[in-house]
Amino acid sequence: MGSVVLLLLLAPFSGLAPVMANALEKLKQYTKVVADTGDFDTIKEFQPQDATTNPSLVYKAAQMKQYSKVVDKAIKYAKENASSKDEQVELASDALFVGFGTEILNIVPGRVSTEAQNPNKEYTAETDPGVESVTSIYNYYKKHGYKTVVMGASFRNPGEVMALAGCDLLTISPELLGKLKEDSDSKVPQALSVEKAQSVDVEKISLDEKQFRWMLNEDAMATEKLSEGIRKFAADQIKLEEQIKGLLNE
Repeated sequence: MGSVVLLLLLAPFSGLAPVMANALEKLKQYTKVVADTGDFDTIKEFQPQDATTNPSLVYKAAQMKQYSKVVDKAIKYAKENASSKDEQVELASDALFVGFGTEILNIVPGRVSTEAQNPNKEYTAETDPGVESVTSIYNYYKKHGYKTVVMGASFRNPGEVMALAGCDLLTISPELLGKLKEDSDSKVPQALSVEKAQSVDVEKISLDEKQFRWMLNEDAMATEKLSEGIRKFAADQIKLEEQIKGLLNE
């Protein structure tokens, strides 16, 4: 990962002190910041590289009046291209995700993806199992030269975000993006890097199905926590479909 020069904005020809970078700007030195939202206005405000969304975020955005055109377009498309109610609901749901994704792509220069997230439990930033999991995954892939990128998600506080500074991508909620933007005091050292990963003592493993299933079972982040997140998304997907049914009947 190349070195980055931090530029301080100076008031030209004045005796004013330099404008210090906030924590969000510091984080962007090492990491591609991704907005975890379906709200276009929020994405415009924070100008992330990429964006992520999911059924919960799309359901929330679909309730906002300013995005009614996206919803109306999806409903119209479903009515014109499907006959049965079930087919219309499925098609409208897909069209809604595509619609929100397309609108977001008009704002961000990178990509839009859907991610699962971890449910809440209190930990410090240093001991949070999600932070530890992303750190171990990042170090393993970079240590052994896998051609992939790692993205951390579902943060509960700014400390967890900053604990992963240097990860390829971090998808961050608007609330935490705002807190990072307002924070001009915190230092944000680079926690992860390809160079640091090379010094980590982790052997390359080779798994058969039996070993894979056992290791998966032993990892709470990959089993219980992920499953809880997916169930939450599924519940909000059902809510979204119920909303679509009502709109199709109008």
